[in-house]
Amino acid sequence: MSKLLQLNERVAGTKSDMKLARKEGRIPAVLYGVGKDTLTLEVNEKAMLDMLKKNPRAILQGKVSDAKVMPIIVQNIQKDTFTGKLMHIDFQYVNMSVSMDSNVTLHFSGEPVGLKSGGVQQVEIYEVQVRCMPDVLPTSMEVDISGLEVGEQLLVSDLVFVDGIEVLTDPTTVMIQIKLVQEEVEEEVAAPAAEVVTPA
Repeated sequence: MSKLLQLNERVAGTKSDMKLARKEGRIPAVLYGVGKDTLTLEVNEKAMLDMLKKNPRAILQGKVSDAKVMPIIVQNIQKDTFTGKLMHIDFQYVNMSVSMDSNVTLHFSGEPVGLKSGGVQQVEIYEVQVRCMPDVLPTSMEVDISGLEVGEQLLVSDLVFVDGIEVLTDPTTVMIQIKLVQEEVEEEVAAPAAEVVTPA
């Protein structure tokens, strides 16, 4: 479990009220879950950013006003397209006795030996989806890529998780590969435009 995250009840207001709230560092949010009432809330922006920086996939200890602490998880984050500032957060209740689906972030470590042979590193995916009990949900997965040569790749099937974790992402999906620079250039060259035939 991560540290306590305070969630405060939010009273419906005008757009100017919501704009003022965001200016004061109060981000609108909702909390929902199977068999639970959806709650309209707000969360402190600084506390939220701190949590997202440390572990965006963590199961949190959420406390709504004076209610008891409950396990929750971030389900969706809306950000401003231009500024990147948080606009809205969706939280979901977590039933600790039922398995759940979630994404696990991949961290690639090491420098592939193929880079010294003129290869370039191409990452295809940065996370995989898994299903497991909440108490064994990994926050991230470190993948050692130091042994990769030019022309080699790692698939999702190469990941080794502890027992109790089922990987839902297609096992044949390429996570990362080492290509020749020439191959990269060839892929970037656009196909020639089709010849336009004008009627006689």
